[in-house]
Amino acid sequence: MGDGRGDGRGDGRAGRFGGRVALVTGAGSGIGAATARRLAEQGAEVFAADIDGTAVAAVAAELPGARALTVDVADPAQVDRAIADATEAHGRLDVVVHAAGVDDPAAKEWIADALLDGRPPEVTTRLGDDAWRRVLRVNLDGTFHVLRAALRVMAPRGSGAVVTVGSSSAFDTLAGYPHYAASKAGAHALSQAVAKEAIAFGVRVNTVAPGPTETGMAARTPTALRRGFADPRVRPYATPEEIADIALFLASEDAANLVGAVLLANGGRFTV
Repeated sequence: MGDGRGDGRGDGRAGRFGGRVALVTGAGSGIGAATARRLAEQGAEVFAADIDGTAVAAVAAELPGARALTVDVADPAQVDRAIADATEAHGRLDVVVHAAGVDDPAAKEWIADALLDGRPPEVTTRLGDDAWRRVLRVNLDGTFHVLRAALRVMAPRGSGAVVTVGSSSAFDTLAGYPHYAASKAGAHALSQAVAKEAIAFGVRVNTVAPGPTETGMAARTPTALRRGFADPRVRPYATPEEIADIALFLASEDAANLVGAVLLANGGRFTV
């Protein structure tokens, strides 16, 4: 199932993903950027996609042969175009890592304020329709758009690997963060349902579900809330590179028997 480690015959590039073509969403920063770098280091031809065109262009400029694509995953036409661009450039698409996602800084502030005041957070009654739809549109709808577009090009070739980036929040839901938890739980279930369908066509779909990770999103987390995630009994915040390494494992032939897995990567904060 040619969905991971290549032999480099495609273009002479050596490495675990030599000769492979990979597209990474959310590649302008954080886990997505780390994943794009790791894939390039291991021989892949990388298409780095992000809604922030300037940021993703800077990441792509670091990587040999990489191309930057400006993509809003909430827009299915943009996702379809990005997948088509990657496929047309090399005649194939072997790996997709979907790391694009959004949080809600305003809701985080409300939760942090409640922590500082020693009272329960009150978010759901204050949560507007626009805030709800924004998080679901990007995190859940965007995952569907990426999975659908990837399968349309991978299934006819009978091979490929897709990795979606979920969240520990889908299991250990944070009080006052219902839209984010719902979006990630939905993305997990969506990925697993698609995985059971896609494997019949030689395409593997899996998910990595990080806990607290040092990304731009984490940098926007209020101090009081970050303090709540600190626990000396478990590992500290993960680095983006640590999560990227798990994504690459799932995309490689080392994980050939993993289909529909959701790998919890939270440093020991909880198990499921």
